[in-house]
Amino acid sequence: MGLSPDLKELAEEWLRLDKDKSTIDEIYRLLQQGDAAELDRRLRPRIAFGTAGLRGPMQAGFACMNALTVIQASQGLAAYLLQTEQDVKTRGIVIGRDARHNSEKFAKLAAAAFVAKGIKVWWYETPSHTPLVPFGVRELGAAAGVMVTASHNPACDNGYKVYWSNGCQIIPPHDAGIAAAIQQHLAPVSWDTSIVDDSLLVEGALGLVRDKYHRAIQCAAHPEDPSIKIESDIGFVYTPMHGVGLPAMQRCAQDLGVASQMVVVPEQASPDPDFPTVKFPNPEEKGALDLAMRTADASSISLILASDPDADRLAAAEKVDGRWHIFSGNQLGILLASYLLDRYPTSKPREKLAMLASTVSSRMLSALAQKEGFHFAETLTGFKWLGNVARDLDSAGYTVVFAFEEALGYMVPQTVHDKDSIGAAAVFLTAAVHWATQGLTPTAQLQKLYQHVGYFEDANTYLVSPSSATTTAVFTAIRALGTPHPTTLGAHEITRWRDLTLGYDSASSSHVPDLPVDPAAQMITCELSDGSRFTVRGSGTEPKIKLYIECVGSSSAAAKAGANAVLADLLREWFKPEANGLVLA
Repeated sequence: MGLSPDLKELAEEWLRLDKDKSTIDEIYRLLQQGDAAELDRRLRPRIAFGTAGLRGPMQAGFACMNALTVIQASQGLAAYLLQTEQDVKTRGIVIGRDARHNSEKFAKLAAAAFVAKGIKVWWYETPSHTPLVPFGVRELGAAAGVMVTASHNPACDNGYKVYWSNGCQIIPPHDAGIAAAIQQHLAPVSWDTSIVDDSLLVEGALGLVRDKYHRAIQCAAHPEDPSIKIESDIGFVYTPMHGVGLPAMQRCAQDLGVASQMVVVPEQASPDPDFPTVKFPNPEEKGALDLAMRTADASSISLILASDPDADRLAAAEKVDGRWHIFSGNQLGILLASYLLDRYPTSKPREKLAMLASTVSSRMLSALAQKEGFHFAETLTGFKWLGNVARDLDSAGYTVVFAFEEALGYMVPQTVHDKDSIGAAAVFLTAAVHWATQGLTPTAQLQKLYQHVGYFEDANTYLVSPSSATTTAVFTAIRALGTPHPTTLGAHEITRWRDLTLGYDSASSSHVPDLPVDPAAQMITCELSDGSRFTVRGSGTEPKIKLYIECVGSSSAAAKAGANAVLADLLREWFKPEANGLVLA
């Protein structure tokens, strides 16, 4: 079968616009081979702004991450900023990058696009961890920030994360506005990567922000006196997982006074874009902490901290009774929250203290808020929402001290309004020392919290979907199981049905949901008659359907059994993996 005229036209447009020989050759070769299926996959639909800006495989084509799509994204962002923000040219834009393949090249091409529009660039000279970009945006008063990273994605991927002038990731309407501006500025103006070294509009900025960032972390860890050093004999192993986190973590440990207590996993200490020692460079994945555990065992250390490659996510593990326990994101989130609550000044009104979690995260923080009298807010998934809602709460007179998401993301707003593994690690280490003075380990503190507010256990997992069309079809079939929605799952009644795709909430008298609706994203949350709650959604960055299931019980075993039962019901009645071609993780 030959190429359709529209596909051939798209390929020719690519060849006309692209000036990168490697990606020109990729498309030309596919044209010569007449590979319509591969050309279609590479060329459409255009890579779009999602949960984390742009993210995808590094290949030729409008649907992928490459030099041309980075230039186009940067030109669109520049044009949109000039339309919507004041003094953009002088305030400038912060540009950082991780150590992945092509990250430096993409960052330099982005800089060239902004300089071509007369916009100042605050340039981070060496690979840096993601939180430094939103910190720099606020510290330097920049109009926006760009971080070239694919976070914890596989080695073949890269990405382009955008921060607005408030130091938060972009939310509507800016994402749609930038996407529209990209379409109006598709012809590349500059391919000159030497601009970073030659232009007076580019200023090296790492030295201007790095010390202030670490001082902010110290203030978050020790608000009463940032100069305090931890007096501790608690050793810990740290791994940056072949990413860029080590320099920041070393500085953090030195500032806290625990540098001598930190042992680094040697095989994973230096940046390596191929991530050779892990199947996936994501501390959530099974086996990702195996090397760290071996390193800890060899040094008789019982605590592990791990960052993902761009060091915005934090994982922790503790050896308990001879076995390693990896804290879930929900468990680590409630531990950090409990410590920040404990040290909140008694002289301040507790009802003005606020903490946040996303809707796919544990309700344990909400339960703690009800019991302790502080304000809790739920947001949509992603730190673009947690960060922006936290700023709204600040404006409303609340003191926001913490936000988290179950996918190992923790925000301490005193430092940045985004997830930050280094800031979270500083608070966790300070907390661990505090708990030790009470004779508690982190695990023991967690058990104490369970006894206080109930045992919360999850059965979170995901299904790999063959296509977005399959995902949409599966969710459409689920909705058709009842009118206006399914009313039972297994033996349990669905007591609340919230559909943020269609915009329906059975708990509201008007049936209008309490969170923003997005018709382009599949997302359903249900509460069951046994007290369980779950959210199922299509991932915005990966070909996955994610299942977040939580049950609360009188014991850990009872709660876990309840969550697992809900998972079994969902797979059998709703998702039917075999029939729908879905693969359970």
